Parts: sequence; C-alpha cells; structure tokens
Amino acid sequence: MRPGVAAESPPWIVANPGADSPFLLLGDHAGQILPLWLTGLGLPPAELDRHIGWDIGVAGLGQALSRALDATFIRQRFSRLAIDCNRDPASPDAIPAVSDGTAIPGNTDLTPGERQARIDLIAQPYHARISHELDARAARGLTTVLVALHSFTPRMNGFDRPWRYGVLHDGRSAFSRAVLARLRGEFGPELVGDNQPYSMDGTDFTVPHHAGPRGLDYLELEVRQDLMADPPGEQAVAERLAKILPMALADIAG
Repeated sequence: MRPGVAAESPPWIVANPGADSPFLLLGDHAGQILPLWLTGLGLPPAELDRHIGWDIGVAGLGQALSRALDATFIRQRFSRLAIDCNRDPASPDAIPAVSDGTAIPGNTDLTPGERQARIDLIAQPYHARISHELDARAARGLTTVLVALHSFTPRMNGFDRPWRYGVLHDGRSAFSRAVLARLRGEFGPELVGDNQPYSMDGTDFTVPHHAGPRGLDYLELEVRQDLMADPPGEQAVAERLAKILPMALADIAG
C-alpha cells in the first residue's frame, strides 16, 4: 500500500534558497529521522544516532557554512537508512538490509512497490529540488560549484583513520584538486586523503548525476566525525572551510 505522507513532505530542507554564492552546498546524508510510515524500520532508536543513520555533523556544518558563505544548502530530511540519496535509486544498496553489521528489519524483502514508494517520496523529490535550484541559477547566469558534504567515522573495521578530511573526485575536477592542495598545505598530506577514506566510483550518484551533465565543477568532501561532535566543532570546521573554498576557487580562476 502506498503511504500517505503529505504531512511529512517535502523530504528536503533548504537554507538560504536563491543565494548568489558560487557554492551550492548539499547534504545527502544530513538527515536522521525516519518517515512515520516506515515505523522505525524495526530498529532501536539509538541506531539512528550512529553513523549508519546519518552523516554526523553535516547538518550543523552545512548550516554554518551556508551562513559564512551566504550559500544555499539543500539537505535530505530523512535518514540514509530509508533510502541512500547518494546511490542510484535503482541500485539494491540504495536501501540496505544490513549496515555496518546492523540488520535493518524494515528493509528486508521489500516488494518492488515498496521500493518504488521510497524513490517516489524521498529520493526523487530531493534530487528534483537540487535540479530546480541549479536550473534557477543557470537562468540567472550564476557560476555554480557543487559542494557535497559528508562525514566519516574515526575508526572502521579496526583501523584508526588518520585523515581529518578526504577529497573524493574522478580525476577531472580542477576545484577538487585546488581544495586538496589547500587542505594539504594546511594539515599535511598524511591528514588529508586523496580519494580516502573513500574514492569516487560508480556507487556515488549525486555529483555525477547533477554536475556531470551540466559541466559543473564540484567538491565531494569527507570530514572526520570527531571534528564535528558538537556545535562548536561544526562551527570551527565551517570557519576553516569558509576560508579555503573561496581561495581554492580563486586558484583555478587565475
């Protein structure tokens, strides 16, 4: 049965819509809540506090960076466990049955109709809102650089991750290279990952889907979660990035 969720729509939240900044900030995994019609996915609420439920710190980081840069920030309202908006909606791993060892009962044995409902009610409207903002910016003749914000756990599979930041790219982004150079100039190469702790590959959806066809440059940035464990941490990272991103853009403009 198709859920009725009018009271929970839209699945996106926009801060500072229509801003003139060249940066359009995105938070695919910034949301933590679940739609009521998913009845918690059969999970204890504490699971949604973990990194499997959301990218810890990104909502606050995006808000602070939006204010500092006078930039629009579009983020997903709902948890990535409902559907991962940085995955092709048709991909099986867009709705995981298991995440970092935790079984997700409400994501098991879904019918095609149940999967399609999550696409229609969560993923598609989120990406449509991004497209709408990009169309409006193009109509105004504004330069746009997509900045997709993510965060990663300090430790995974028994490995302490040394990186403070990670720049994910496909090797063809001048802006990503400039940001990588600026961050490494500040922290050193050992603390800033080049396609670490993840690489941009065929699993990523948002940047290739929106930046690629429009010929836009981009940054997919990962920030270690312990740097943003509280609002002061989020603010500190935002202040640093608010200086680095414009400098990197100036580096490639010259």
